[in-house]
Amino acid sequence: MTKKQRHKRRKQYSLPKAGSSPGLVYIDPNALDPIINIYKYNADHFSVEELGDLKRVAEIIADKNYTYWIQIKGFGSIEMFETLNIDFNINKLILEDITRTYQRPKLEEYDDYVFAISRMLRIDDNNDLDNVQVSYILTDNALFSFQESHQDCLDPVITRLKAGKGNIRTAGSSYIMYALMDIIVDTYFEILQDWGEELDTIEDRLFEKPDKSVMYDTQMIKRNLIGIRRVVWPERDKLNDILRSDSPLISDQTKLFVKDAYDHCIQIIDIVESLKEISVSNIDMYLSVISNRMNEIMKVLTVISSIFIPLTFIAGIYGMNFAYEDPVTGKIMPKNMPELYQENGYLYIMLFMGAIAFAQILYFWRKGWFK
Repeated sequence: MTKKQRHKRRKQYSLPKAGSSPGLVYIDPNALDPIINIYKYNADHFSVEELGDLKRVAEIIADKNYTYWIQIKGFGSIEMFETLNIDFNINKLILEDITRTYQRPKLEEYDDYVFAISRMLRIDDNNDLDNVQVSYILTDNALFSFQESHQDCLDPVITRLKAGKGNIRTAGSSYIMYALMDIIVDTYFEILQDWGEELDTIEDRLFEKPDKSVMYDTQMIKRNLIGIRRVVWPERDKLNDILRSDSPLISDQTKLFVKDAYDHCIQIIDIVESLKEISVSNIDMYLSVISNRMNEIMKVLTVISSIFIPLTFIAGIYGMNFAYEDPVTGKIMPKNMPELYQENGYLYIMLFMGAIAFAQILYFWRKGWFK
C-alpha cells in the first residue's frame, strides 16, 4: 500500500448552509447527465426502454397490467426533479434527500408512495471503500431508483427480470425494491469476506516478518469496518421498519423476503464486530512483537555491557599509572601500584579479565539469556 493510498481523503459532500430553506434540490456542477431506463414486465412480458426524460413516464405507468422499474443514474438535470415534483407529487424534501447523497439508510411512508434509502458499498481500485447512495420511490405498480453514478451494480436484478424465474415478475413493485436492497446487503458479505481473508494474511505476516505495512493495512481495514458499521446498523433498522410497516404498497409476500434480508443484516453486524476485534488484535500483536524485538535487542546490549563493565573497571584502575618507584628520585612508594612493573603483568591481567568475561558468559547462559 502506497503513501498516497494511505492518506486518501474522504469523499467530500456538499452540505447545505446553515439556515438555508429546506427542500432545495441540489445539483452538483459535476453531476452526470441522467440515464433513464424503464423496465416494463409481468409474468409473460419483459421489455426495457431508454428515455431522454421523465415526461412520458406518468403516461407509461398508467397501464396497471404491468409492473415498472424506472432506473435513473445521474442527477445532472433539474428538469427531471421538477417533473417528479409536479407530475408525481413527490415532496421536495424527498428530492433534496435524493440529491444530497450523504443520507443514512431509512424508510419514510407517505399517502401515495414510500421513500427509502440504501447505501451501496464496493471496493475501488485503490482498495478503499466506496459508499454510494441508492434511493427508492415506491408506488403501487412502479419503483423509481436513483443513483448518482453510472455504475451498473444492480445487473443481477436485471438478469433475473430477463430470465423471468421466481417471484420477481409477479410479486409487484415492492418485491423489486426488496430485490435491489437484498443485492446491496449481499454485497456487504462479499466485502467482509475479502477483508476477513486479508486479516488472516496479515496475521500470517505478523508471525513471519512483521513490518510497518502490517499496521497500515490493518488500520485501513479497521477504518473501513467502522464505515460499513455506520451503514449496516441503520440498514437493519430500515428493514425492520419495512417489516412493521402498515403501508398497502408493501405486500405481505415481500415482507417474508425482507425478514430474510433483516437476518442477513444481523449476521453482517456480528461479522463486522468480529473483524473489528481481529483488526484491533492484529495491531496490538504487531506492537507487542515490536516491543519484544526491542526487548531482545536491549537484552543483548545489556549482556554485552555487563561483560565489559568489570573489564573496563579493571582497565581503568591500571590506566591510572601510579608508579611504585619515583623515576627521578628513586624513592619507593609502597602504597602505589607495586605490580605496575611486574614481569608478565600484562599477560596476567589479560588472563584475569578473560576469566571474568568467561564466568559472566557462563552465568548468563545458565540463566537462559542466550535462548
